Amino acid sequence: MGLNLARGTKVRDRHVRELLDAYPRIYFACHTRHVRDPQTGEDVSAHQASILDHLDEVDPMTMTDLAGHMGVTVATMSLAIDRLERKGYVRRRRDPQDGRRVLLRVTPAGVRLREAKSVLDPVRVEQVLAHLSPANREAALNGLQLLAHASERHMRSRRR
Repeated sequence: MGLNLARGTKVRDRHVRELLDAYPRIYFACHTRHVRDPQTGEDVSAHQASILDHLDEVDPMTMTDLAGHMGVTVATMSLAIDRLERKGYVRRRRDPQDGRRVLLRVTPAGVRLREAKSVLDPVRVEQVLAHLSPANREAALNGLQLLAHASERHMRSRRR
C-alpha cells in the first residue's frame, strides 16, 4: 500500500505494471471517437469535445491559455474553435480590456454536448465484453468494481 512512483521510474510492482499495460488497451478499444449532440445529432470529435471540457460558461479562458494547456499552437486551436463556434458550441469575443486577447466561453449548446459525452462508447464496450465467457465477464467486472471502489477511497483520502 502507498506506492510512491515518480515519473520515469521503472515500475517494479507486477500489479502496477499489469494495470499500466491493460488500461490503455481497454481504453483504446472502447473509448468514444465522436460525441453526438443529443438535440441536433451533430457529431464532434473527441478532441473537440475535450476542448469544451476546458471552457466555462461564465469565466472566459483566453485562446492562448487554452492552446498552451492543450499543448497546441494558437493557430491550431483557432481552427478547432472556428469549427466549434460555427456549430454553436463556443462563443469567442475580444477582451474589452485588451483587444489583442481572444476570450472563449462554452455556450449552453456546448454544455449540453459536454454533458452527453461519455469516455467509453457503450457499443464498443458491449462488443469487447462479448469476447469473454460469462464467467470471465463476471470476474472482469468484479475486478473493475474493486478498482473503482479503491479509486473512490483514494480520492476521498486525498481530499482530507
